[in-house]
Amino acid sequence: MIYCFYVAVCLFLVILQTAVFPHLPLLNSFYDLLIPFIIYLALYRPLREGLIFVVLFGFIMDNISGSSFGLYMTTYFWLLIGVKWTIKFVQVGNRVLLSVVVAVGVLIENLLFIGTFTVSGPDANLPAGMWGTVVVQLLWAVGSGPFFLLFYKFGHQRIDNLMDGMLARQK
Repeated sequence: MIYCFYVAVCLFLVILQTAVFPHLPLLNSFYDLLIPFIIYLALYRPLREGLIFVVLFGFIMDNISGSSFGLYMTTYFWLLIGVKWTIKFVQVGNRVLLSVVVAVGVLIENLLFIGTFTVSGPDANLPAGMWGTVVVQLLWAVGSGPFFLLFYKFGHQRIDNLMDGMLARQK
């Protein structure tokens, strides 16, 4: 049941990110909405569960984005591994630190995209205003990232409680 919740939320985010946000002037430079989800998986779920969704939604994003194949999957994989490694040393519990973690995830994704674009050929020029877009995405990440993480955590708890209630009624 929890996997169905994850798939529904992620598909909703992918549709929102690819079909709705580009047409809204205020949100057209919003960051990748799956980054907080990957961070949530790294913080609160086992690694094997996170890897399943990294592969699944990395594959989906690679196919619909038009970028180099494997770029999103690689980004999500290293983000998952990096956050899993970091939480061994840092207690990520308060909202300020969660904001920083999401912002760093957005920065890592943007740097990987810029690096891939830069090495794609000698004629590759970075788009004008790209750094401004990165700054706007970082600001969005700092402001909204913790809310996404709290939503995922709350949704997971609600689904667990619902399942526990259903199992208790069956006994």
